[in-house]
Amino acid sequence: MSDHRAAVLPSPRAPLEVRSVPDPAPAPDEILVRVRAVAVNPVDWVIQGTGSVTYGWLKAPAVLGSDVAGEVIAVGSATTRFRVGDRVVGLATGTDKGRDPLREGAFQQRTVLLERLSAPIPEGMTNEQAAVLPLGVSTAACGLFQPSHLGLRLPGDGEASSDAGVVIVWGGATSVGMNTIQLARASGYDVVTTASPRSAALLVELGADSVVDRTSPDAIAQLVDAVGDRPVVGAIALGAGSAGPCIEVLRRTGGRNLAMASTPVSLEGLAGRRRLFPAMIPTFARIGVTMGVLMLRARLAGIRAGFIWGSSLRDDRLGERLWGGFLPGALGNGAIRPLPEPLVVGRGLDAVQEGIDRQRAGVSARKVVVSID
Repeated sequence: MSDHRAAVLPSPRAPLEVRSVPDPAPAPDEILVRVRAVAVNPVDWVIQGTGSVTYGWLKAPAVLGSDVAGEVIAVGSATTRFRVGDRVVGLATGTDKGRDPLREGAFQQRTVLLERLSAPIPEGMTNEQAAVLPLGVSTAACGLFQPSHLGLRLPGDGEASSDAGVVIVWGGATSVGMNTIQLARASGYDVVTTASPRSAALLVELGADSVVDRTSPDAIAQLVDAVGDRPVVGAIALGAGSAGPCIEVLRRTGGRNLAMASTPVSLEGLAGRRRLFPAMIPTFARIGVTMGVLMLRARLAGIRAGFIWGSSLRDDRLGERLWGGFLPGALGNGAIRPLPEPLVVGRGLDAVQEGIDRQRAGVSARKVVVSID
């Protein structure tokens, strides 16, 4: 068996180490990909810094990462959509419970992807541009379309009515937010969102009909005014502190569904500490109390609220319908743009840890990307 190089998490809370790992062979429903670019998400530093608590099932050594772009070098016996040499982008799910992070993690030279969570990269799109897409678009799709969240109609599922309704997105300039706006508009829904003023023009270009300054003291009232008398089909809350305002907007507008993609208290400070214990105790206590209060507020207002798990579309029909049915054409004709724009911070596996550190320090309206040789 041959080997390749990977940026490995050798033990909990340790810096990544570049070392050799065995080449994986694709299962019948998988493709083996030569990785050319990866993107970094907040979940990567969350796992590295707090995974012993938040991802207790994940055992080191492990390869992290969700966003992969590269080319196919082998295909499983049951695959039909790809051939060796095809350029692809896909969602790696190695850090999920029950998966193999050494086979399926993104931060390595070769990894396996499920065919049903992969799409061809169109001509004219670079690997670095494509790599920003997978987790952001998958999380957005789960929030919008899974029945346990907003349960909306997918793009192409019947004719959109002129009064299909409004999706509220708190955090439109995030990776998930930009993808939520594009997917909602492709499905025929209107979007009102929040962002900083410098991102407003881009979000309007993507399809938002109203963008409210998220720092404005009357942001909630402005969102309610922007909705007007249109029916609200639900809200997507992105970023720490976003769920509370969304509950209030839904209460005032009659919306009944809230999908949350962030903890109510950021884990950034905890992940960066030298020791996880005892600093974790007040942090997780705040998360627990805050979530309890938010869920009670939602219930009293008649709002159904739940957390999005961005890779859960692997286990239902949404993954295949999104990645195999919608995205190939939408990426090819420009209906879906891979956003945010990539911020390439380095080249090679040695740069992945730098990318994680850069992401944790904060990046606005960009997505950290590392080119892999």
